[in-house]
Amino acid sequence: MLVIIQNQKNFIVEGNIGSGKSTFLRLIAEKLPVQVVYEPLKQWQKVNGKESLLDKFYQDTKRWGYTFQSYAFVTRVIEQEKYMKINPHAHQILERSVYSDRYCFAKNCFEMGTMSELEWALYTEWFEWLVEGYTKKPTGFIYLKTDPNVCYERLKKRNRKEESEVPLSYLELLHAKHEDWLINKKDIAPYLSNTPVLTLDCNGEFEQDANKFEQHLNKITEFIELVQLDKSATTESSVSCL
Repeated sequence: MLVIIQNQKNFIVEGNIGSGKSTFLRLIAEKLPVQVVYEPLKQWQKVNGKESLLDKFYQDTKRWGYTFQSYAFVTRVIEQEKYMKINPHAHQILERSVYSDRYCFAKNCFEMGTMSELEWALYTEWFEWLVEGYTKKPTGFIYLKTDPNVCYERLKKRNRKEESEVPLSYLELLHAKHEDWLINKKDIAPYLSNTPVLTLDCNGEFEQDANKFEQHLNKITEFIELVQLDKSATTESSVSCL
């Protein structure tokens, strides 16, 4: 049983598109006494109740890359703050973060040439200022490590309109970015290098396998309790999310 220590902490579930984050969080919400904060997907799909910025991003990334990444940052922070006000003492588990925006998606846009050098300079400048002064630092990351081929098959299966044209090559690039950031700790802020990471193998389907999910849940519970007791270290789980 998870023991909650006072002072709100935030653990972030990270992973590639199609790694199973939303399903994973839904199952966690049913089992643990935590506050789950999902990605503000609906806001991206209907800005002002009308247009899908997410769809525009995938259809013309060069035109909308900077716009989408900026909006993603703002809406994530607003969503997290909204839930913090509801219960300021609850531990939060979030679906992705401003850090995956920065080190995976925005960086990938820049390296692919769909975000200009000027846009990247602007993004990194205001990102660092806002994160340093106005966002709550992560307590720990839970990385759902998934092979890009598995993610690609899941995208096709869930058949989300905006993702219909996402190629496997894009998922492979994002996978490499997640590995560089969360596993290799490459070119990241010093405080993130010291942020503990729990890595779970999520190549298999876990939603219908209660025993497998329970194994992962035990790992997460242990991870949260260790971090709370300041005994944290970067942790790699050998448990497969099957």
